[in-house]
This record gives sequence, structure tokens and C-alpha cells, in this order.
Amino acid sequence: LPIEENAMRTISENRCFGGMQGVYSHASEVTGCEMTFGLFLPAEAIDRPVPVLWYLSGLTCTHENAMVKAGAQRFAAEHGIALVFPDTSPRGADVADDAAYDLGQGAGFYVNATEAPWAPHYRMWDYIAQELPRVVTAGFEIAEDRQAITGHSM
Repeated sequence: LPIEENAMRTISENRCFGGMQGVYSHASEVTGCEMTFGLFLPAEAIDRPVPVLWYLSGLTCTHENAMVKAGAQRFAAEHGIALVFPDTSPRGADVADDAAYDLGQGAGFYVNATEAPWAPHYRMWDYIAQELPRVVTAGFEIAEDRQAITGHSM
């Protein structure tokens, strides 16, 4: 997989509570595979950078879990806050996996793996703390100095 930094692909964009709910993917240098994330932008993001809340989902989830089930977009739209919904793990045919539901692709451990076969792709701490924020702030009107993080089932 050739990696081109910050090359983002739009999967979908839909109007939502006056803002835009999008799903995007990019080639991650950190995980060595294509990564997907959801991003809700309130209407204010058209004119100026807005604060952002990073929402980390837990075990067996994807970027869709909180994006689809939580209904947080209404609150975020009312308060001018962007929401980022990262995927919980790297995915793909070349990414190590395990038959157990709580290990491998989909298991939401936001740490950097140190042992084979996980170490090459499972670098989720670096992805969430460093790479994805750079990708999101480079591509969208996000205030780098106004960020918060939350999650569930972690």
C-alpha cells in the first residue's frame, strides 16, 4: 500500500442537524493501512475553526458505532462542536487478526503493540494521539487549541 500523507478520500457526506456528517478514509503511515473515521462538522465550521470532541468507541466497534447510535450530532450542532469518530483498530487482509472477539481487528485497545504479529499495524496510541489529529486539522476547520476526548466501553 503506497502511503501518501494526508491523502483523504470521502466515503460519504450527509447533512445532519444543519451541519455535515462525513465518513472519510486515508492511508495511514502509522498503521500501514487504510484507516476510516467519521467526522461531524457543525455549520460554524464553514466560517471558522470549531472545537472538537474525539469519541473513542470500545471493543468490537468501528467508526460507525457512536456516530450512528449516540445521536450526539444534535448536541454538537447546537453548541458548535465537531465530533471525530475514529475506527477502533487497523483493518485489512494484511493486518493481523484473531478469531477471538476481544483480540485483533475491531478490538479497541488504544495502545502501541510491541510484539509480533501485532506490532507492524497496531499502533493506535500514535494514530489517535498524533497522526489522525494532523489529518483532521489539515483537512477541516478544527481548532487545534480546543479539543477534548471521551469514549465508552474501553
